[in-house]
Amino acid sequence: MSSEKPLLSVLSGKTAAFPPIWLMRQAGRYLSEYREIREKAASFLDFCYDPVLAAEATLQPIRRFGFDAAILFSDILVIPDALGQQVSFETGEGPRLDPIETPGDFSRLKAFELEKLAPVLETIERVKGELPPQTAFIGFCGAPWTVASYMIAGRGTKEQEPARLFAYLYPDDFARLIAILASASVEYLCAQIDAGVEVVQIFDSWAGSLPPQQFERWVFEPLRAMVAAIREKRPQARVIVFARGAGTHLPRLTRELGADGYGVDTAMDGVWAARKCEQGPALQGNLDPLALVAGGATLEREIDAVLGAFAGRAHIFNLGHGILPQTPIAHVERLIARVRRAGG
Repeated sequence: MSSEKPLLSVLSGKTAAFPPIWLMRQAGRYLSEYREIREKAASFLDFCYDPVLAAEATLQPIRRFGFDAAILFSDILVIPDALGQQVSFETGEGPRLDPIETPGDFSRLKAFELEKLAPVLETIERVKGELPPQTAFIGFCGAPWTVASYMIAGRGTKEQEPARLFAYLYPDDFARLIAILASASVEYLCAQIDAGVEVVQIFDSWAGSLPPQQFERWVFEPLRAMVAAIREKRPQARVIVFARGAGTHLPRLTRELGADGYGVDTAMDGVWAARKCEQGPALQGNLDPLALVAGGATLEREIDAVLGAFAGRAHIFNLGHGILPQTPIAHVERLIARVRRAGG
């Protein structure tokens, strides 16, 4: 795999002279060309379901920066939409869903319809033929806990309190929702792989909000089941797990989940992660997105710190969370140049 694409080589456990680089949310509002095409869709969800526009958004950062991977332009909340939950995005306020406040509200959901997500799969088919030969293609979904937190609360919330409370009050019903999401997500990721992605990343953006026993039940076990299912159904695909806020759980994840790579978030000490985590899987991260906004000597110092922390092991350079809309283009260019200069 190493002779094909740098990202796939590193996800096979190999080290590289300089790490492959891509950025979470690399297709988005910090790009003027993205803002121009965003105006062509009536809503954000319409944008995600327009294969022409979504393919263009996916390819824009590759054309401009030459990242080592493209990530599919979509959203984690297309799964609730395909389950029949009402989903919309309010400008400046984020997603809005018809909340699930009691177990009785589950009656509003329907069986997962992969056909609802056919436009996303068409986007993948459009993109794959346009990528440079050395550029890997990443698909993704949200992890069950993170997606469930939006479905229960109807929006993003501080510390995911509505979902955490729902899980305490109605654990069997919440387990049923998690199982539905895990099954639907595996089916969706397998369809993405069949359409042309080579790597899938599972985003558990709110993993850090749970206490240990709840983390075990709602984060660790569903992720382990999903990775195992993908391994069985599509053994050729690479899998990255990003459990943001996993903290001291991360070494165990790298030992027991079975993924090829693991995201390291901004708050984690990279030196500690590199020392404590299994050597086989790649670690991905973990530059602070605000350092990328700051630029200058601060940015260069932070880049070098990340490179130093993960030196000598399989590493994918990335941010510790998504790129921010106010990020200057010149700072991204400087980041890529410095990372790629590190090997020579």
